[in-house]
Amino acid sequence: MKLYISFFAILVYCFSFSQEDDKVNSVRKFNEVMSYINNMYVDEVKNDELTEAAIVSLMEELDPHSTYISKEDVADANERINGNFVGIGIRFQILKDTLNVVATIPGGPSEKLGILAGDKIVMIEEESVAGVGLKNSQVREKLLGDKGTKVKVRIKRKNLTKELDFTITRDVIPVNSVDAAYMITAETGYIKLNTFSRSSHEEVVTGIKKLKKAGMKNLIFDLQGNGGGLLYAAKYLGDEFLSDDKLIVYSEGRSQPRIDLNSESKGLWEKGRLIMLTDEYSASASEILSGAVQDWDRGLVVGRRTYGKGLVQRPINLTDGSQIRLTIARYYTPSGRFIQKPYDDADSYKKDLMNRYENGEFMSQDSIKFPDSLKHTTLLTERTVYGGGGIMPDYFVPLDTANISDYFTSIVRGGHLNTYTLSYVNKNRAGLAERYPTFEDFKEGFNMDEDFMKAFFEYVENEDSELTFDEEGYKESEDILKLRIKAMFAQNLWGYSEFYQIYNDSNEILQKALEIIESKEYSKAGLAK
Repeated sequence: MKLYISFFAILVYCFSFSQEDDKVNSVRKFNEVMSYINNMYVDEVKNDELTEAAIVSLMEELDPHSTYISKEDVADANERINGNFVGIGIRFQILKDTLNVVATIPGGPSEKLGILAGDKIVMIEEESVAGVGLKNSQVREKLLGDKGTKVKVRIKRKNLTKELDFTITRDVIPVNSVDAAYMITAETGYIKLNTFSRSSHEEVVTGIKKLKKAGMKNLIFDLQGNGGGLLYAAKYLGDEFLSDDKLIVYSEGRSQPRIDLNSESKGLWEKGRLIMLTDEYSASASEILSGAVQDWDRGLVVGRRTYGKGLVQRPINLTDGSQIRLTIARYYTPSGRFIQKPYDDADSYKKDLMNRYENGEFMSQDSIKFPDSLKHTTLLTERTVYGGGGIMPDYFVPLDTANISDYFTSIVRGGHLNTYTLSYVNKNRAGLAERYPTFEDFKEGFNMDEDFMKAFFEYVENEDSELTFDEEGYKESEDILKLRIKAMFAQNLWGYSEFYQIYNDSNEILQKALEIIESKEYSKAGLAK
């Protein structure tokens, strides 16, 4: 027995030594190749570019979600996760090579100086930015900077002949992860979360408190299109919905032992009806939160199967300011589901959503097939749920393409809805504000007559001569087109919350959830009492 143990120990030691030897040999081999390239290659070598390309290729060999971020892109990549950035506090859009202020961020430096929605920024730091083919990335580069630093801008304002000069002191600007929190009906509240950032928990808590004061008895929590974010943000949000020290998610990897994240404190919505909305773009932290709610029979998931990302990445800063996001663990829902879809075939993984669409999954739940080996049961009522490819909803809602004509799709993809509505609002902002002093007035009273739509289609054709008016395509999509235009007007005049309060009339997943949550169907769903 002692001989066996000693022999086993020798094997382990040799294996460890062999592994370490392999690592040394790999590094030596890479340095050897770089040395030959530097000494013998026909042209001058750009080592930085070669190294970056090598790192990118290296990360791609690991899994689809381990990535390299260059130092130039780190700030942008972290912006949504951090929940803030340093800038001048405006939402902008480039329209006909002109930098338009769509809105100022409340409390931000631009608003405090009196910069207004509809202003056009024509110069930044004595450099013209009008009619020069400006791109969004260039604008961000010029306007972002360190807190406390200053930037000079020149603004052209409607009805003023003289241009205005402002010196703006950059400050921390919040990036909201809650797009909307409002009452859909007298009893049902709605919260739309676009990402899981450091500020998400605080924003959601604020939203829930506001809706509870308004009389909320039911909550619809919208995760459609939410690609995830911070693991701990999902944990904190799960804590608002789950009670009694319940497991929210656990993770483990080769170098990371199992870590359990449980609910710890009294949540704001541990009782009351709850529905989570998901679609094929809901991923990562969205799947953690909706999976925990489903596994504990706390609420229902309504929509379509989620993306299927069950891997945890850790941001690691490199010495030159760049960053890698390295997969360090797999995460599992409370019932033990690993919802990561297979990624052995990289090409198939990238085309997964297209394959789902072509296989009819977006239109029919019967097209979704999971083997029994992926079957799990919820923890209280033992309802059947599945792992291995996203969170399957309790109620499937097919993608509605009935009123989406090719003409409508071309208008949207061409960006004409955005540019027309912004242009119209900038020209008529004062008149619109006088006619519709509140959003409620606008929602009830704003309509588009034949003359309005004729002007819109003329604008589209002037912008794209190949996109001529298609009467049949318009009639097919008239309702959804007018709804989208109205929603864009609301966004430009007020903000994202008002956009969703109009746009959600066409959100078929939300409408199904509203039907369920305010009826006996919710009670019959087999949830824990």
